[in-house]
Amino acid sequence: MFSFIPLESYYPIYINTCLFLVVFTLFHTWTLKMDNHTNLTFINLAGLFLLSFIILYMGQREISGIYFGDTVNYAHTYQNYALGGQIEKDVDLGWHYLMKFMSSFASVSTFFTVVAFIYTFPLYKISVTYFGQYWYYAFIMFLVSFSFWTYGVNGIRNGAACSLFLWGLCHENKKLVMALFFFLAVSFHKTLLLPVAAYLVTYVYNNPKFFFWGWVLCIPLSLAAGGVWINLFASLGFGDDRLSGYLTSSSADGTFSSTGFRWDFLFHSAFAVFAGWYFVLKRNFHDSVYNKLLITYLICNGFWILVIKANFSNRFAYLSWFMMAIVIIYPLLKKQFFENQHFMIGKIIVAYFSFTYLMYYIYYA
Repeated sequence: MFSFIPLESYYPIYINTCLFLVVFTLFHTWTLKMDNHTNLTFINLAGLFLLSFIILYMGQREISGIYFGDTVNYAHTYQNYALGGQIEKDVDLGWHYLMKFMSSFASVSTFFTVVAFIYTFPLYKISVTYFGQYWYYAFIMFLVSFSFWTYGVNGIRNGAACSLFLWGLCHENKKLVMALFFFLAVSFHKTLLLPVAAYLVTYVYNNPKFFFWGWVLCIPLSLAAGGVWINLFASLGFGDDRLSGYLTSSSADGTFSSTGFRWDFLFHSAFAVFAGWYFVLKRNFHDSVYNKLLITYLICNGFWILVIKANFSNRFAYLSWFMMAIVIIYPLLKKQFFENQHFMIGKIIVAYFSFTYLMYYIYYA
């Protein structure tokens, strides 16, 4: 569908489309009241456009291992299933059964479009479930997140699994449905055992203050004995031998596969931590749903900090980063904190997107 777009221009078109919408959103938050009819019309139309555009734009991409990472490897596996290949043992069965089933009747582009839907629709779903008519602000935060594009075209299995987890959160009052989505998430990628376990912890203890201190403690523990934690989690076989291999294998070329303590990404992770601290501890925001989201984020991000020096620790960073957007924006869409809160929401969206934009055009340039 988008074969007329040069592959090297694919991501720039996405990120600059986001830039246009972010700037236009800022303008609306500056000039209009949040509940203004014109504003509501704009955010709903813009949100539905984004939802449709991203699913098709991401799903109908060309097959390329240069510009879209593991897309080409997934395509090869899919084509092997189409030719009669069998599912191997010790794989993420939910994902491979989906590939095997679809390969019998659908093209690889159709498969990637379905996966793009699985990846993107839950972001819309949870935004609508939590925020009603103001869902757009959370949804655009998801779509302009630093890790959003990467896990839509490269680590797509991990991205789809995390979105299934979010879809499960939409059914807090239907525990069996939520459990089904959690099961599907783990069947797509075993690392989702971590956020599922972290979320279950919130049913036992739901006070974020303790987990803030735990997150802070993870930093000196990682600096002082990062190798100990890496070896410990690898020896436990977190998920399976393949996932343990992410912790112990050699570095390879590619974004965020380098070693060392990544202060830049710790800074990025701290956006959500600071937001949680400010709203919960500083401004006394009490919301049991938000506490669960925040605690889940703190546990998963703390785990990543402990193994931050490992090669490919991005595989574990995303287990918290996929929740950053909603952790930051949730309180602002639930309670009045600022005199002109609508404009504050616009500025926060701009600041959040600026990290993504500047990382691409300056850091990685």
